[in-house]
Amino acid sequence: MFAKRDGEVQLANDPAAMQGDGQVVFIGRIRSPWTSRETCPKNMARAREQGGGGSVEIAPAYREGLAGLEHTSHVVLLSWLHHAPRNLIVQKPRHAVVAKGTFALRSPARPNPVGLHIARLVGLDVAAGILTLDAIDVLDGTPLIDVKPYFASTDSIPDATHGAPAA
Repeated sequence: MFAKRDGEVQLANDPAAMQGDGQVVFIGRIRSPWTSRETCPKNMARAREQGGGGSVEIAPAYREGLAGLEHTSHVVLLSWLHHAPRNLIVQKPRHAVVAKGTFALRSPARPNPVGLHIARLVGLDVAAGILTLDAIDVLDGTPLIDVKPYFASTDSIPDATHGAPAA
C-alpha cells in the first residue's frame, strides 16, 4: 500500500486488523474537490490557498443535532482518514531530515486516523444536513465522526509553541 521510508518503524500488529475498543459511528461524509492524495492539500492553510471549499453532508438521523449551529462562525470537524495507513509508529515525512514519532506529527498515518479540521462555516441548511465550508483538507467522501462549534474564547491558545525548546 505505502512504501516504508528509511527510518520508519511499523507496529507489530496493524490496528486496522484489531478488534476495536469503541463503537465509532460515521454521522456523515465530507465533500471536497480533492480526489487523490497527490492533489489533496496537507493542511487547512494550504486548502485555503488552493481554494479548496467543501461541504459536509450529515446523515438524516443526526440532522437535528445541527440546531443552534447557525450562530457559529467556525466548526471543528473530526474525520476518519480512511485511506491512511494505521501501522506506522515512527514516520519520516518527505520534507523531514529525521524520522519522528507518529504523535509528534500531524500526519494522517496513525493507529486511529482521526483528522482534526477547523473550518469557517459559510452556509448551513439544517433540514438538508449540509454545512458549507470555506476550505477542507480531506479527500472527497471522507467519513465524518463529529461536528463541534469552535470557541475562540476557550479553544485558542495564543502562546502555544511547536518546535525546538527555547534556549
